[in-house]
Formats: sequence, structure tokens, C-alpha cells
Amino acid sequence: MTEHVLVVPTLLFHEVGYFQGFTDNIAPYVRTLFDPAHTSFRPRDQMETDPSYKQLIPYCIFKCGDLVFSYRRSKGQGEGRLHGKRSLGVGGHISSTDSMVSDIPYAAAMRREIEEEVFVETPFTEKCVGLINDDVSEVGKVHLGIVHVFQVEAAKVRPREESMIEAGFASPAELIAAREEFETWSQICLDHLF
Repeated sequence: MTEHVLVVPTLLFHEVGYFQGFTDNIAPYVRTLFDPAHTSFRPRDQMETDPSYKQLIPYCIFKCGDLVFSYRRSKGQGEGRLHGKRSLGVGGHISSTDSMVSDIPYAAAMRREIEEEVFVETPFTEKCVGLINDDVSEVGKVHLGIVHVFQVEAAKVRPREESMIEAGFASPAELIAAREEFETWSQICLDHLF
């Protein structure tokens, strides 16, 4: 069965205000792009190569004090175009099945993705801090990242998926020193958040 994922028309994103990279001016985008009048669930296999739509993706970053969680994507994980790259973010697509378990599919999808990818064994607070758009890469042209920072009380976040390797917390300085090993969205976050 084909997975259907939440998308918005790219032209609508441009109408709200086109940007390349990162913005922390989230209110106008969230208000418009999450309006059910503008969203739809469409076949993922088609959306992965159709830049006339943007797939909305929660991108969750875990921090403990000043330390930041990161990992490397092995060949077994998700998006083939990102294999071997390091990442700060945990998250993924909002599926039509998420709308069956909650009136707010985005929140349900974010919870589901976190629960599928990592164990979070400590209390946390969460805040939406920005959006990522990257029209330079093929992956970025069809996705729009919504960045959430999870401030955890203890460094007790670990991979649930075997395809997440070399995982752990490190200082922003260490991560920035290895910037070129990271996927584009993580590079954008390193540049703007740390």
C-alpha cells in the first residue's frame, strides 16, 4: 500500500514568504501552511520527486544543557540520499495514518517518529524554534523542515533503530568542527542555532 504524506503547495510557501536556509519567524508559516484548507495527503513516491509540493517534516533536536545529540545514518535508514551523513535531527513524514489517531496529525506524527527512532529516558521540554528550507539539494526541494528543540534533563537519549550509528551528545564546537559530515538541514541548524 502506498504511503500518503502531508504536503502543501510550494507556491503557497512562496506566497507566505520565500526563504533559503533558516527562519525563526515561524508564526505566519505555521498559521498558513498547517491550515487544513491548504494541506493534503498525497502519495509519497510521487511527492519525493515533485517540487511543486513541500512535504512538512518535524525535525527534532535534543539538547542536554549545552550538549547536542547527533548520529550517523547507516544504509538501513530511510532516505537513501542521506545515507552515511551525520544528523542532528530526528523526525519524518506526516502520514495519513497519523490523522486517524489524532485531530492534530502533525503532533501525532512527531511523537510517533521520535518513539520509532530513539529512546528518550528523561523528562524534557519542547519548543518550535524555526523552519528550514533548502532548495539547493534534491532532498530539500521537496521538503520543509519544522525545527523543534527538546531540552532534556539528562543525556539519556539513545537510538532505537540499528541504522542510527555513532550516536551521542557532543558540544556545538565539536559538531561545527565536523560540519561537512552533516546533512544539509543539520548544517543549516549548526549555522543558525549554535
